[in-house]
Amino acid sequence: MTAITAIVLAGSPVAARQVATDPAAPAAPTAARDVTVTVDARKPIGALPPVWRFFGADEPNYATMKDGRKLLLELGKLREGAVYFRAHNLLNTGDGTPAFKWGSTNVYTEDRDGNPVYDWTTVDRIIDTYLARGVRPYLQIGFMPEAMTTAPAGTPYQHSWRPGFGYNFIISGWAYPPKSFDKWRELVYQWTRHNIERYGRAEVERWYFEVWNEPNGAYWEAPREDFFKLHDYAIDGVRRALPTARVGGPDTAGAGGEFMDAFLKHVSSGTNYATGQTGTPTDFLAFHAKGQPEFVDGHVRMGIATHLREVDRGFVKATSIPALSNKPVVIGESDPEGCAACPGPENAYRNGTMYSSYTAASFARIWELAARRRVNLDGVLSWAFEFENQPWFAGYRQLSTNGVDLPVLNVFRLFAKMGPERIAATSSAQVALDTIVKDGVREQADIGTLATRTPDGRIAVLLWHYHDDDVPGPIARVRLDIAGTKAGAATLWRVDGDHGNAFAAWQRMGSPQSPNDKQYKQLEAASIMHEESVAATGSTRGGRSFTVALPRQGVALLVIDGR
Repeated sequence: MTAITAIVLAGSPVAARQVATDPAAPAAPTAARDVTVTVDARKPIGALPPVWRFFGADEPNYATMKDGRKLLLELGKLREGAVYFRAHNLLNTGDGTPAFKWGSTNVYTEDRDGNPVYDWTTVDRIIDTYLARGVRPYLQIGFMPEAMTTAPAGTPYQHSWRPGFGYNFIISGWAYPPKSFDKWRELVYQWTRHNIERYGRAEVERWYFEVWNEPNGAYWEAPREDFFKLHDYAIDGVRRALPTARVGGPDTAGAGGEFMDAFLKHVSSGTNYATGQTGTPTDFLAFHAKGQPEFVDGHVRMGIATHLREVDRGFVKATSIPALSNKPVVIGESDPEGCAACPGPENAYRNGTMYSSYTAASFARIWELAARRRVNLDGVLSWAFEFENQPWFAGYRQLSTNGVDLPVLNVFRLFAKMGPERIAATSSAQVALDTIVKDGVREQADIGTLATRTPDGRIAVLLWHYHDDDVPGPIARVRLDIAGTKAGAATLWRVDGDHGNAFAAWQRMGSPQSPNDKQYKQLEAASIMHEESVAATGSTRGGRSFTVALPRQGVALLVIDGR
């Protein structure tokens, strides 16, 4: 194994470059860092809910395209029937042609007399594709159909945003309230009723329903009370068709500030705009949290502290009103930064192991924060999918490129191998929770661990070697002392510069933008993690010891069958 030495630059939406091969680039330190991880399988310390099983994208129509279908199949395999997908733009007017930060289904138009005309063809195809691959909808009710929008005259309905444009350029006619809230409610009612007829009540009861996206920001071009009205009418439409539907929101940008405070008060004790009753049915609460990477001294520096502080603020808000404090919480977007399709050198972490190691380190802390705040954490949604027919390794925040998986997807595969019961585990080099939330990982690397017991009794130990700065660093020589297990087979899966990493393989073959069939197969093969048999390197009282070499920005999972 070797340390990761590549630094990726993606200043524009074209293939990322490897710059650390420059002779002037610093070499990775050769001295290994010794780390001790101690696991005690005899000490359960609580549940570890599978919160990682949520994904999403701006562009809903990618789901039905070649590479989108392939990726959804891989997501469904993570935990069939328990993986959820959230997409923007499901109610937009248009012909279904995808574009950056755009999609459409044409579900709602009106005849010449202003009567509704419903067409479920395209949205059915999207949901059919999810379900056929073991994925269920986290159904976002939005955005505003063209025939309904109150956008000022002359406002374009569809935007023409492209990478490099200002983010607010996406705001156009779809972002406004409806001309008729009754028609809006009826659209949602008819859609829900249609879904029940097509997929069955028991299936639709397992979905999540929420209204809009980040209504406290640019996505909503109206006062917040108008959003509360939009939300109430939509939820009333859903519940009229399916009284047992799982409904919630509001999927704010960040923890939501005063907007979230007002929303929580409205749904718990305010007057419902649609029914006149007190409160609005709320089965789960949702907010977003993002990090803030930057480009410093020729390399990417991640902003994990910014991300985790926003998570913590969201947890505090979610538990601020007693009537709602035990509701399930979904972080409806949780990512290293806020724009999956935006280029820039600060976003050059995406193709390689910076993204995968960040994912392991951040999820571990989100679980910790939820336990500290006593939050009923149900989901942490990664806003990452794929961008169809784009250059190879173009630097977007995605899980695959042209049908080839990126290293980050393998970390979710590792999560899927873990169990629901957390057991005691410590690392001599793990950065303390309060430190990483306050300062990130700017000094010594964070070499951490999380251990679980699987339903069949195996012990699964996750290891990561993370640093905010994408620069070379020493390998960690990790000694794992595992107590409370019997002798049995041990297996290891790894994601680093040499394992489960198609990006590194693509760079080694010269970064081709048109790989031939042989190269494509090689890239697919390089993306796959391989199970490795691991022998114990020693024994401890009541257990065994193992040694794992873990490169900077590497992630590994050791599974011990000590039943």
